[in-house]
Amino acid sequence: MTELGDYLRACRARINAEDVGLPSTGRRRVPGLRREELASLAGVSVDYVVRLEQGRVRSASPSVLTALARALNLQPDEYEYLMRVAEESDTTDSRPSSRAGAGRRPRVSPPTQVLLSSMVNVPALVLGRHMDILGWNRMGAALFTDFGTLPPNQRNHIWLTFLHPRVRALYQDWHKVARECVAYLRMNAARYPDDPALAQLVGELSLRDADFRTWWSHHQVRAQRQGRKVFRHPVAGRLDLDFQVLEVRGGTDQSILLYTAEPGSSSAEALTFLSGWATDRDGTTADPRRPTRDTSS
Repeated sequence: MTELGDYLRACRARINAEDVGLPSTGRRRVPGLRREELASLAGVSVDYVVRLEQGRVRSASPSVLTALARALNLQPDEYEYLMRVAEESDTTDSRPSSRAGAGRRPRVSPPTQVLLSSMVNVPALVLGRHMDILGWNRMGAALFTDFGTLPPNQRNHIWLTFLHPRVRALYQDWHKVARECVAYLRMNAARYPDDPALAQLVGELSLRDADFRTWWSHHQVRAQRQGRKVFRHPVAGRLDLDFQVLEVRGGTDQSILLYTAEPGSSSAEALTFLSGWATDRDGTTADPRRPTRDTSS
């Protein structure tokens, strides 16, 4: 079996016949569309759908994948994921190995760290592959936790969301945030399907958290771009924060996750209060030259 086949079956199971204009007749043994129905909607043979789901098609054409995506009502992020996993299923020797660089923990460049540290009232994190936390500013640590006290293998956004009690308790709607995190990780994993660090992370979370295990099997995908989260911070109180993800260009596989509040809102005032609290706690004023990135590896 392949990730492409697993994904097609999961998407097929989520679609009701009525959703795509087909009559629902008789009792169905399994939820979702039958293979015959998907094949008819996409204009391909049933045998081809079977071979795709069983991983016996070496390379599916973009036109066929697009037809399948249309039949399954896939959204843009889901379509992007489908194309990625289909590309990975084409096992050509010319494709660069996704294991390249997997054994080295990336560093945050000094200019990027200066940018983070200059954001006095904006919590910001630098994320690497699979949502590893590679760097942070004082406000990022104040909002979540002191990342510098954690072992490097625990400095991962999704690991903390599921397995760190204090971070988990920060979210007012933990289930929504956690499910989105799984979808982000699944989306990102399509780029590096054979990365051993990914396998270790997914394995640990699957063993230790039943919710993660269930949601991972659902194959929901979503690109991490922007949204809103509500925090219940033990010091600053309620924080309604918008987040956005900015790509760090240059082939670094890094992005900046930052949180902002609407100007003049109570959340903006709470962020200002949190900034002052963090400064008093550290006993220093914000200094963009002061390193707050991972220097232990």
